[in-house]
Amino acid sequence: MPERRVVITGLGAITPLGLTVEDFWDGLIKGRSGIGPITLFDVSAYPTKIAGEVKGFDPANHMSLKRVDRTARCTHFAIAAARMAVESARLDMSREAPERIGTIIATSGGVALLVDQGEVLKKRGPTRIDPLLITKMASSMVPAQVALELGVKGLNSSLNSACASGSDALATALSHLRLGHADVIIAGGAEMQVTPIAIASIGVVRALSQDTNSEKACRPFDLNRTGFIFGEGAGMLILETEEHARQRGAPVLAELAGAGWSFDAYNETAPDAEQQAVAMRMALKDAGILPDEVDYINAHGTGTRLNDTAETRAIKMVFGERAYRIPISSNKSMIGHLACAAGAVEAIASVLTIQNGTIPPTIN
Repeated sequence: MPERRVVITGLGAITPLGLTVEDFWDGLIKGRSGIGPITLFDVSAYPTKIAGEVKGFDPANHMSLKRVDRTARCTHFAIAAARMAVESARLDMSREAPERIGTIIATSGGVALLVDQGEVLKKRGPTRIDPLLITKMASSMVPAQVALELGVKGLNSSLNSACASGSDALATALSHLRLGHADVIIAGGAEMQVTPIAIASIGVVRALSQDTNSEKACRPFDLNRTGFIFGEGAGMLILETEEHARQRGAPVLAELAGAGWSFDAYNETAPDAEQQAVAMRMALKDAGILPDEVDYINAHGTGTRLNDTAETRAIKMVFGERAYRIPISSNKSMIGHLACAAGAVEAIASVLTIQNGTIPPTIN
C-alpha cells in the first residue's frame, strides 16, 4: 500500500505579534518586534525584565466563561488557535466522524501554577488548594480541553520534548496519519512561560538575555548575542491525509513531507551539532528531498552562544558549501522563544513563507 501523503489545510496562531495568523505574518514581514517589558508580574527583582507577551487577548471571545475559569492561560491560547485553524481549514465538524479527528499538542501545561498553590498549601493547609488545580496544571488537559471544546474524539495526547516539542507534535501527527490512525489531526503547541518561576529558573543559569533594549535584545546568530527571550502563545495546524483533504475540497496550503528525530545524549543544556545534522538528514530522506532542493531554512536560532554555534555547524554539515547560499532566518528575533510552542508557530511561519514567496527577516 502506498504511503499516505499528509497536507496542511488550516492555521491558527496567537503570538506576541497579534491575535490572528494575519497579524502574525504582517508583523514578521515588516520586521516588527513583539518583545517588550514584562507586565504579567513584578520583575523589579529579576535580571531579565522583557519577554514576548500576548497583548489584548480575551479568552472569553473563544470559549465559555466556565471553561475559561477551569483552564490555564496556555489552554486558552490553544483553544483559540485551534478554533482559528479549524475555521481556516473550512473543517465542518458536523460532517466529520469525530473519532477520526485527533489532537496532539506540545505544552508544559500550567505547571507554573504549582508555585502559587504551593504557597497556599504552606500557609493555609491542604484543604485550601484550588480544586481545579489538576485541570489547569496537567499538560494532558490542554489537548483534552481543545477536544472537549471542539467535540473531537480521536487520538489525544500531549508531549514535551523541550524546544523540539512543537515540531515533535507535527512529526508525531505525521506518523499517525500515515499509519491510518486518523483522517485529521489538530497538531501544534501552546505555552505560558512568561511566569516568575520560568524567568527565574532560566535566568539563574544565564540563558536569558538581560538586555534592556526590548526591540534588539534577541539577536540570533549575531556575534554579540546575549541569550534568548521567552515568548508565549500558541500555534495550531490542521493536518490531514491528502485523500481526505481532496475529498472534502479543503484548501491545501502545503505538504508535510517528512520528519527526522535524534537525541544528543551529550549534555543537559549544550547541544551537539552532529546529532542535529542526523535529524536534518533523516527529515530530508523521509521527504525524498535532496539538500540542493532546500530553498530556505527557518532556524531554531535562539540567540544563545551555544545553540547558534551548534546549529550553524549542523547546517554546514548537511548542506556543505551551499549552506552559505541558503537563506536562513529566525522568527525568535521578533516573538521570542515560545518553548513547547516554538516549532509549531515557526512551522506556520514557514507555510506562510511558501504561500507568499516572502522570507521574514532576522531583525537583530
